Amino acid sequence: MSFLELARQRYSVRSYKNISVEKDKIIKVLEAGRVSPSACNFQPRYFIVIDDSELKEKIAECYPREWFKQAPVIIVVCGNHKESWKRQDDKDHCDIDVAIAIDHMTLAAADQGLGTCWICAFDAKLCHEILELPEHMEVVALLPLGYPEMKGDAKRHSKARKSLDEIVGWNRYKESDNV
Repeated sequence: MSFLELARQRYSVRSYKNISVEKDKIIKVLEAGRVSPSACNFQPRYFIVIDDSELKEKIAECYPREWFKQAPVIIVVCGNHKESWKRQDDKDHCDIDVAIAIDHMTLAAADQGLGTCWICAFDAKLCHEILELPEHMEVVALLPLGYPEMKGDAKRHSKARKSLDEIVGWNRYKESDNV
């Protein structure tokens, strides 16, 4: 399958089968995050794989949705602010580097028939406390991982995404009629 087909196939999964995810597939997802690019190659990302049911219950307190608890694995994606590159104007690229890693991981999961959902609307402070993380580590996202209950509609992008004309300017910025 082409990259574009894979990107269209991936969707935010909110219903998982009650099937364990094989460790080799989890490793492939993590490897995709590991090889992702980062500013100045500082690699400020850290992944905590949670498959222990008791710890999953605690982490679910940070994002109390029933579907979230169904996922057999939760990857807590963290950024290390001690290791991240800072631009000359002090812009910290930690979130950007972590986002690139998550994107690679979601696509690697889809390539293996697994589903993910990028969770940002969670109680980050509580998650930080539960995992007893040091101050410089930030929980950026939660990534549930498992086999999806249903297959996504790859054709949904023709309706659910803006057209290229709305998001691309050639050699200049152009106001969209939709702004």
